[in-house]
Amino acid sequence: MNKIEDLKIWNKAIKLVKQVYILTSELPKNEQFGLISQIKRSAISIPSNIAEGAGRNSKKEFKHFLSIANGSTTELETQLLLTVRLSFVDERQIQELMSLCTEIKRMNYSLQKSLT
Repeated sequence: MNKIEDLKIWNKAIKLVKQVYILTSELPKNEQFGLISQIKRSAISIPSNIAEGAGRNSKKEFKHFLSIANGSTTELETQLLLTVRLSFVDERQIQELMSLCTEIKRMNYSLQKSLT
């Protein structure tokens, strides 16, 4: 069992969630139960799955939850790109979030390889 606060990837994912919440507060209110809700759910899923996997009893289970977290990261990237294509935000506004997503995915792949 891993202490989640010691995992750099978990801390990075928590930072991502915080920034997602800041961005979504700027989106149109009529998207509250649509895109905003989906963006928040996929963002929250990333550190949540990392934590769940870290709390499991085997490396295989940890890798499985890291894989789910990776899928949520890619899902979030898609949703962020949609906010730009729907003209809700400017591309500059999601640039740091996209960079964090890329960094988290790289960390995720490295962590999964180390668990083999």
